[in-house]
Amino acid sequence: MNAVVAAVLIMLILSALRVNVTIALIVGAFAGGIIGGLGVEETINVFSTGLGDSATVALSYAMLGGFAVAISKTGLPEAVVDGALKVIGNSNDSKRKALSKVLIVLLVLIISCFSQNVIPVHIAFIPILIPALLRVFNELELDRRLITCVITFGLITPYIFLPAGFGKIYHDILAKAVTAGGVEVNPSDIPTAMAIPALGMVVGLIIALFSYRKPRVYKTVDISEGIERITYSKRSLIVAIIAVLAALVVQLLNSDSDGAMIFGALAGIIILTLSGATNFKEADEVLTDGMKMMAFISFVLLSSAGFASVITETGDVNSLVNYSADLIGDNKALGAFLMLVVGLLVTVGVGSSFSTVPIIAAIFVPLCVQLGFSPLATLAIIGTAGALGDAGSPVSDSTLGPTSGLNVDGQHDHIWDTCVPTFIHYNFPLLVFGWIAAVVL
Repeated sequence: MNAVVAAVLIMLILSALRVNVTIALIVGAFAGGIIGGLGVEETINVFSTGLGDSATVALSYAMLGGFAVAISKTGLPEAVVDGALKVIGNSNDSKRKALSKVLIVLLVLIISCFSQNVIPVHIAFIPILIPALLRVFNELELDRRLITCVITFGLITPYIFLPAGFGKIYHDILAKAVTAGGVEVNPSDIPTAMAIPALGMVVGLIIALFSYRKPRVYKTVDISEGIERITYSKRSLIVAIIAVLAALVVQLLNSDSDGAMIFGALAGIIILTLSGATNFKEADEVLTDGMKMMAFISFVLLSSAGFASVITETGDVNSLVNYSADLIGDNKALGAFLMLVVGLLVTVGVGSSFSTVPIIAAIFVPLCVQLGFSPLATLAIIGTAGALGDAGSPVSDSTLGPTSGLNVDGQHDHIWDTCVPTFIHYNFPLLVFGWIAAVVL
């Protein structure tokens, strides 16, 4: 049996059985190495060497987790919630209520998008902000499935299209993986390649706004117990904004460096600590808590790099590509569609677009070359195939994050209220628009 197919299948089956993704990747890599004839010792060595390929990315996630928790101590999330409460007021006027719905949805959308670049804290903002907004959602009778779709859009679309924050990480991973596969590309080409797939995400959001437009009634449950209320002042909010701007500026000034996110987060943390916004005596605990919050993603990224190294070293990638090419023939349209579907299946199992790209690029890039796809089309295929499945995967941070915030009162089901709605509204449009991009670029 082909070692690559065996490794991916084992990893997917274990993931589907809810085995920890990191364990599934390690077991899949080990099995693939043995089947591919590497032997136990060589498989372990190749896997270990491959871990270094994602070390910078893993550290970036850890630092951003610490930055997110430190920012929360300034009271910035509470200020946002208080502003939202002022927006809806106490009026029962239908026009005021409709306007408030639009403004609140827009607020959540902006914050979700900004969490990937302007304030690069990823899903860390959700358990800090969303539970406090549930009372607002309930008063406006907002369908939480809509909020889920809005948050998921904000978590995915910016990183697949914009080369900033987590988008820079994704673009760097994508460019390196495609270049390593034999197609020389530049990260600056990725926004052009991913513009059409990103438009598919916009279409999905518009459909979700229509699908979940009707009022939905929830019970208002007191969830204040156990939730820390941070007292904020004008000074603490100003410091928070300065820290965010500092992190963004450092990141932009060093956009060509792999460590830009690390030092951007570090700049923000230093400002928060020196200003007193983060208590110096508590700084270590705060940063450690934040790093723990993002540790899972970091371990998955490290494991996926080792996984990709092993399946590449087996040499079975070429035989798989040749077999796939024979099956597809010269039909580029069919080839693009099948690659996107495989990407969807892998990401649904793995739960991370960032981890999927190195896995599928080793297989897909040579196939794209064989089928005659342009470098831009190749980027679109690999980039979209990686992003497909991030929405809807039960083990994705893009679904686990929204559920963690919306289900604190027990009224939001992870599968039916998060995974199914996001899968339907984003994966189908992304599949269609990703295929269009592959064909026209």
